[in-house]
Amino acid sequence: MMAGKKPNPVDTHVGSRVRLRRMLLGMSQERLGESMGLTFQQVQKYEKGVNRIGASRLHQISKILDVPVQFFFEEAPQLDGSTPSGMAEPESEAFILEFLNSREGLELNRAFVKIGDSKVRKSVVDLVRALSAAPSKS
Repeated sequence: MMAGKKPNPVDTHVGSRVRLRRMLLGMSQERLGESMGLTFQQVQKYEKGVNRIGASRLHQISKILDVPVQFFFEEAPQLDGSTPSGMAEPESEAFILEFLNSREGLELNRAFVKIGDSKVRKSVVDLVRALSAAPSKS
């Protein structure tokens, strides 16, 4: 990749989906790299979209992360930079993926699904709604 050239949006998207799935599994970049015979730096470059992931490598990653190859292309941008419309709600789904791809989103999600009592889960959702509606004191 030449200096100053931006990664292809599809490569960036695929990399972010690799990162999302890896983090959902609680797997480190180092562990994924070891499974593939690569350094964690190479995994990092894949996840950022700086280096493209070849077909055989993507197939290998899908096996390690236990998802079909199609997982990495869900909601991928089109060549013109748009996202597929279909039946999806593009803006809200992009926001959700971005949130789930963050450390806070993953931690919150992991903790939330461990709550066994549905009434407690509802209370947590109500609390978060109330906190998000409250005026911020900055």
